[in-house]
Amino acid sequence: MNKTIRRTSVFCLLLVLALLGRATWVQAYQARALADDDHNRRNTIAQYAQPLGDIIVAGNPVTGSKRTVSGDLAYKRTYKQGDLYAAVTGYSSQAYGATQLEGIYSHVLDGTDDRLKSPMDVVTGKQAAPGDVLTTIDPAVQKAAYEALGTDKGAAVAIDPKTGQVLGVVSTPSYDPSKISGTADGDAWQKLLDDPDKPLVNRALRQPLAPGSTFKLVVAAAALEDGLYSSVDEPTDSPNPYPLPGSSKNLENESASAPCENATLRTALQYSCNNVFGKVAVDLGQDKVRTMAEKFGFNTAKLDMPVRASESVYPSGMDKAQTALSGIGQFEVTATPLQIAMVSAALANGGELAAPHMVSRVTDSKGNTLQDFADGDMKRVVSQSTAEQLRSAMVTVVEKGTGTNARIAGAEVGGKTGTAQNGVGNSKSPYAWFTSYAKDRSSGKEVAVAVVVEDSGAARAEVSGNGLAAPIAQKMMKAALKG
Repeated sequence: MNKTIRRTSVFCLLLVLALLGRATWVQAYQARALADDDHNRRNTIAQYAQPLGDIIVAGNPVTGSKRTVSGDLAYKRTYKQGDLYAAVTGYSSQAYGATQLEGIYSHVLDGTDDRLKSPMDVVTGKQAAPGDVLTTIDPAVQKAAYEALGTDKGAAVAIDPKTGQVLGVVSTPSYDPSKISGTADGDAWQKLLDDPDKPLVNRALRQPLAPGSTFKLVVAAAALEDGLYSSVDEPTDSPNPYPLPGSSKNLENESASAPCENATLRTALQYSCNNVFGKVAVDLGQDKVRTMAEKFGFNTAKLDMPVRASESVYPSGMDKAQTALSGIGQFEVTATPLQIAMVSAALANGGELAAPHMVSRVTDSKGNTLQDFADGDMKRVVSQSTAEQLRSAMVTVVEKGTGTNARIAGAEVGGKTGTAQNGVGNSKSPYAWFTSYAKDRSSGKEVAVAVVVEDSGAARAEVSGNGLAAPIAQKMMKAALKG
């Protein structure tokens, strides 16, 4: 063999070895990455190759599947009362992916989750029958919140304080996920994207806003736990108005006639006295207020239920004037309705916060449990004494204070109103908040709620937590206690 042929043979052998090496690398190490790549059309084909599993509310599916008439995607997702449950389900779209429960449990719902497969399915690669996702949502509470919010831009959350089960999650304006579930729904999708009210945003879980005076519950809890005051009925030595430290401005109250000078915490909650809670926040210092806020769940980046909620924030690095404003839920304090509902839930449950969750079980096609979310994952936030005192003060708010629209006959109801400034110099319509708990005196059933109305179209003078948000909360609580 001459030298040229020998060199050519060696070179060709090296090429073959390189090819074999590359093929081995792809098959052994990159196969999973290629299979999971978003651009792999086979994944989408597999996802919609059979009817999807369902998301279940109170034993009934709120989702379905429909056979397509053309294309390589055999089925598409449908929704029953899609607008009502969109904040719970999210959407599953052939063109735009999946969100919320649809996204988190996509592999269970389309049958590709390995837990659904038998040993033979694993060997043959056969796709298993899809599983289902069972929620904790109470349809009566969900409907009550959705109908009460109506055309308002806002959100509402209801929680069982004892178990942490989320009974209702509503965000308005809503949308029907069925209208964007196919490959030819581009116009509907673009319309949702262009809508200035952003219906695709889950306001209940993923839009933190200034919580206003609902945050005063957190400040009051910090004051009692720290021993700054021995009870909610001890005078606070608060001037009215309260001069903001290091500033020429005063912290005023909404009503000049309210008995806020030297008011107790009970009276300050009853009349929502800004001067008292501004002073209390400064007396405690921002670090103590932040510690209490974080016990309730603020500054938690990964709050999964299992949909991840946006972080509610109590800021740091404030001066004393800013700390005073944080004490009334302003400055850079932000919270989701879920977070504010968690505050009321913890106080209603004797100071213990049950981890909120809106999925009870994930099952296979035969109803066998793949994943179980047990109730009762508790953490102590405040002492039972502090919780009892604040519940008593919250009852005063509803019985003869700023939250009278939340009363329910035959039930113990406690609450806190809030009206939060919005925009530079409060140039936009304020946010109307209400958070509360209710306990049926005969059955012992309990519920905690939070409602925010971002925009109702009402005149600025008519915007208040009691006027706009409390009636919504009252309807939700009635539905929960009755259910």
